[in-house]
Amino acid sequence: MSRMNRTQSRAGIRTCLAAAGSLAAGLLVPMDAVAAFDGSLFTPSGNYLAARLAGKTRDNVKAAEFYGRALRSDPNNRVILERTFLLELSSGHTEKAERLAKRVVAKDARNRLARVVLGLMEYKAGRHQEARAHWEAASHGPIGELTAALLTGWSHAAQGNTDQALVSLEKLSRTESFGIYRVFHAAMIADLGDQTEKARNLYENAYKSAGSSLRVVQAYGNFLERNGQADKAQEIYATYAKAANQHLLISQVLKNSKAGQVPARMIPNAQDGAAEALFGLASALADESGLDFAIIYSQLTLDLKPLFPIALTLLGDIYEDAKLYDKAIEIYRRIPHTSPLRENAEIQIALDLNQLDRLEDARETLTRLIEESPDRHQPALTLANILRGHSKFDEASGFYSKAIDLLPEIKDHHWTVFYFRGICYERSKQWPKAEADFVKALELRPDQPLVLNYLGYSWVEKRHNLDEAIRMIRKAVELRPNDGYIVDSLGWAHYQLKQFDDAVVELERAVELRPDDPVINDHLGDAYWNVGRKIEAKFQWSHARDLDPEPENLDIILRKLEHGLLNEKASNETGQPDKS
Repeated sequence: MSRMNRTQSRAGIRTCLAAAGSLAAGLLVPMDAVAAFDGSLFTPSGNYLAARLAGKTRDNVKAAEFYGRALRSDPNNRVILERTFLLELSSGHTEKAERLAKRVVAKDARNRLARVVLGLMEYKAGRHQEARAHWEAASHGPIGELTAALLTGWSHAAQGNTDQALVSLEKLSRTESFGIYRVFHAAMIADLGDQTEKARNLYENAYKSAGSSLRVVQAYGNFLERNGQADKAQEIYATYAKAANQHLLISQVLKNSKAGQVPARMIPNAQDGAAEALFGLASALADESGLDFAIIYSQLTLDLKPLFPIALTLLGDIYEDAKLYDKAIEIYRRIPHTSPLRENAEIQIALDLNQLDRLEDARETLTRLIEESPDRHQPALTLANILRGHSKFDEASGFYSKAIDLLPEIKDHHWTVFYFRGICYERSKQWPKAEADFVKALELRPDQPLVLNYLGYSWVEKRHNLDEAIRMIRKAVELRPNDGYIVDSLGWAHYQLKQFDDAVVELERAVELRPDDPVINDHLGDAYWNVGRKIEAKFQWSHARDLDPEPENLDIILRKLEHGLLNEKASNETGQPDKS
């Protein structure tokens, strides 16, 4: 699963991100860049500089540590205090952040995040009046107003005062883009307060406004199932599942509903409701590229509800977007094994391990998952993709076959599986199988340019179906005219057919599109040689040589630089660039 479906409207949050950015600048910061630093050896200014470097390299934990040391040396420095507070908060160190928040507020009574944190601290302690006072002080700016209203509503709900909670949410009526937040949380609060008919109307309105939202669908379906309308719940689950390609959470609740299982209340208490509010804000901030604040709101969510699978998934996704793969793995491993999202977490862990060049660990993770979930195709497909990326084509094709065998139904979007298996067969010299897979991929997705290109080019090289092959490659170029690899295929097809003037035209354009590809430059050199432009040919070969070609191609290029193209065999040895 990629980035999950977001719950609420984002328009109202967009305007506050620019202002928020100045506070969060440098928070997201490779994990090992400052790992060797020993802050105990630094002067106060050294700790500050180390903290800045850690921030720039997106190691928030290390940055917080160094800022903390700098703060001890200069406790009245407001800039260092605020940055330390934000970094402790983004690192999930809530207790440290709470202590720092008190100091921040003493210097800046309107600091929004510090007020939110202090309000949550009071909320967890059951001191709701004090919590609401902090949130009132934080209710400036769009995100402050939205956060304060939602948390205040759930605070009243925690005291059993459903009517006052609903009144608190009415403040959001002043901003049109906050409407879905108001209606959705009012529905959940009315539901928790056993105001069933009011909840029903509010859920219906939320669904009409945001029927593509995962959380709205989950909450509304959950309400319907608990109130004797399982058929209607199954209908909205099925509609969402079809649009979202069988989302794991929806697929699970749909399966349970059809089995006659009546679920527990999705939001069983007000603290979970407050966590839902913070999660919705984190999700919206992540979609608006406010990743620093999305991390902070995710951490606040998890402080209220530590084993919240969808919030953990969101935070893991954010760390992946920031290329903080170690952090993403750490978060994914916290997702409970009982959650339908655990399989997705294990798959993402494997992908992140692969990003960290830990292939064997990734393989071990997926192999275990394949054994634990023998009826699921996704683990085998993921392992196949990873192995293909490491040029382990023969092994990868076996896992693609396993994944295909496990598909409950072959649909048009599965063209990629046959295409990638076809590449693996072709690279491992099993052409008949490769050809069959490429044909199948085109059957599922006619005119798919990558498949048209690969199959057409392969046929040209084999002098098979030449007219159809050229037509296919031309069609691929029409569909993706700025893809240098596909344009190179057309040029190289002309070359293979000894249409050298046409080859030069297409290969020159391919080099313009992909100037740093050694194979395309080598192809152009060959074409130049065959039209008598031998000085330019040697220039292109020299350029190809300097672009780090594969070792076997480098040997051929060096021979051509020394001797030119001596025979047709030499001119055809380098093949085409990797387009998989």
